[in-house]
Amino acid sequence: MSSTSDTVEVAFITPRHLAGGGDPAWITVPLHRASGWSHGDDPMMPRVLLSSPDQKALLRLEPDPDGQWWTLHHTAEPGRPAWYASFGARTPVELIAAFTDTLTDPAPPAAESHDPFGPLRQVAWNHPAIGADGLVSPDGTAYVQRLGSAEEPGSWFVTATLAPNRPPVWQARFGAHTPPHLVTAFTAALVDPEPVYRTVGEQRLPTLNPNLVARKYVDVPAVSLAAALEDRVRSLAARPAGTPTAPIPARHSPPQRGHSR
Repeated sequence: MSSTSDTVEVAFITPRHLAGGGDPAWITVPLHRASGWSHGDDPMMPRVLLSSPDQKALLRLEPDPDGQWWTLHHTAEPGRPAWYASFGARTPVELIAAFTDTLTDPAPPAAESHDPFGPLRQVAWNHPAIGADGLVSPDGTAYVQRLGSAEEPGSWFVTATLAPNRPPVWQARFGAHTPPHLVTAFTAALVDPEPVYRTVGEQRLPTLNPNLVARKYVDVPAVSLAAALEDRVRSLAARPAGTPTAPIPARHSPPQRGHSR
């Protein structure tokens, strides 16, 4: 059904890792307004920089057709060397937001008590037919690997692809010293079965193959769509300090009211 001036046609897409990148504001606005990260930009370059209040973390959003668009660097701390995370352009913002929401949680869980493979095993991901330590999704369009060995663990790689031996749709990379609870937040969001919504044209989706993605169209009230980001900011800003919480699943989709097809 066509949208009206009071509604916006939204596509709810599964699996979420093939929904395309989405709106970067889903990440940058809450970091600035809810978590106090300062922002800057370079008028000569199409990039955005956000730094944490303690100046230990720097998030760079820099469109790069040959590399990762999102890169977060964190300085060394007592007991942990410096670490990094990076995300390709088509990494859904909901997955990156799960990572940054957990990073900025004022009462994070114990950093060493999480296994990033755990959420994948719970939904029956299988071992891939490759040498590296990893798991692959049942439909074969995503896999998670950790390089290195049991004695010397290495970096994590999360890859979305449309078929074996095809170039990645996107890839997320986490350095060997990235806190495991942050990587786990990302993998938990990766396998979350709730659809993510997109309002841009279908040309932004990595594929329209109905065997790989499902799309449900809903005419959502425009006011509800506009309020989704504000609701997300308020929710994050209200997180209490001192009470450990589970990673926010980065859903916050607009209510699925109105007409669907």
